[in-house]
Amino acid sequence: MNVPRCGWRRCVLNVGLLLLALSLPQALLAQWKASVGAQSKDLGRQALAFLPNEIWIHEGESITWTFEMAEIHPVSFLQAGQMRLPFQVGCPGVMVNNASFDGSSCVTTPPPVTGQTFTMQFPMRGNYKLGCLVHENMTGVVHVLEPAALPLNQSDYDELAAKEKTKLLADADNDQKETSAHHHFANAVKAGTSAVVATASGKDSLSVMRFLNDTVVIHAGETAEWTNEDPITPPTITFGTEPANPMPPSANGTIDADGARHATITSVFDSVHSGFIVAALQERIGLSQAPVGVTRFRITFTKVERIHIFVRCTMIWG
Repeated sequence: MNVPRCGWRRCVLNVGLLLLALSLPQALLAQWKASVGAQSKDLGRQALAFLPNEIWIHEGESITWTFEMAEIHPVSFLQAGQMRLPFQVGCPGVMVNNASFDGSSCVTTPPPVTGQTFTMQFPMRGNYKLGCLVHENMTGVVHVLEPAALPLNQSDYDELAAKEKTKLLADADNDQKETSAHHHFANAVKAGTSAVVATASGKDSLSVMRFLNDTVVIHAGETAEWTNEDPITPPTITFGTEPANPMPPSANGTIDADGARHATITSVFDSVHSGFIVAALQERIGLSQAPVGVTRFRITFTKVERIHIFVRCTMIWG
């Protein structure tokens, strides 16, 4: 009986083809790319968005997000029904480098810096909500599907992200109106504003991070008031020395009867800091009613002679 045999070279070739066949599916797994946030050249406009905010991929594939702005945006995937915790707490816990998410446990990144990247692999099919623990109106969706044709490719996502970025940063609704009709203070300054837009997959927002009427002329003894009309990002108002931690206010202030924070400046050498000034929080069905909080900051200027004081706006970790 003749048994077919292979020579040494032929056997090596067959083994090589077998190894190639075994490794081929892994090599075909795509590495998708997206970005987090965008900003104008003067940093005054901050697009708080995942770009794009909806992506379709295959199970086992991964997405790498690149952070494009100075404002912090932790990339976070929570479990279904999980309580949203403050960003300082995280999931709890954070993943510094690459991670994997299948819906069984939450994953979030630390506050990143511009230019950093974070890669997430998705080993199981499903529809996973993406969010930023700092900005509640910044969400998206990742659809993880079984092997099949996908509706979009990487060039489509790049084009979609560019269009979303341009649209957000070009939004001019109300950002140049110096004061709103509801201001009851004559010397009022708008310390920020925003626009929130929704898509089928989540919410994006634009924050205008600057004082929209930044020059105010008042008389000695009068009071100026700063308000925040941005429901997403809390600004600060600082005269003099900028604090290392922008969150708490300086100790040389009081609270007025209507809840506004109030301070007095008598000299160009005085230092006053507002802490975060937050617009009145949004109420949501099913949650406890939120407190009003400190939504206004007032300064009374007692100096008799004319003085010029430059005010800074310090955003989160700015």
